[in-house]
Amino acid sequence: MDIHDFLAHLNRGEAVEGGSELHKLMHTISQEALKLTAELNGHYHSPEKIRELFSKLIGKPVDNTFSLFPPFYSDCGKNISVGKNVFINSGCRFQDQGGITIGDGVLIGHNVVLATLNHDINPRKRSTMYPAHIVIGKNVWIGANATVVPGVTIGDGAVVAAGAVVTKDVPANVIVGGVPAKIIKSIEISQEN
Repeated sequence: MDIHDFLAHLNRGEAVEGGSELHKLMHTISQEALKLTAELNGHYHSPEKIRELFSKLIGKPVDNTFSLFPPFYSDCGKNISVGKNVFINSGCRFQDQGGITIGDGVLIGHNVVLATLNHDINPRKRSTMYPAHIVIGKNVWIGANATVVPGVTIGDGAVVAAGAVVTKDVPANVIVGGVPAKIIKSIEISQEN
């Protein structure tokens, strides 16, 4: 099985059984991500070099409007898609095996966790993992120390308050906060430029 077959399996939401050949492949792929993130986080890099290293991590080029402040952590990297004008602040952790899609104009605050894997709740099968995609719409702002769990979609223009734990889909143009995150209020969209 190659990386494309592996990602296709995960993107179908199919389980990865603990100890299986697929599980072993997941660990092999994680070694490349750990190596690249160590290089990214090891010392100062210009914005251009950060884009180059991040592109290598995710296996596709990012737009020249992409910006990231290290450190950044991922244990896969190959299942991340990033739009234009995206900013990721320092200390973020993306567990992307289940897939992470980030739309244009997204701002991600310090220490945000995007987690796309759940473990089996049966203690005898706890090492089995279930992937589920996270989708972040356009112009979303995720505040510092927020966590987004597997399978969540955040609608365009939404704001996730600092420290929130997002366990359910978030509609467009609302502010959510708390643990678990709930809608705090709607965002009124101004027609001004």
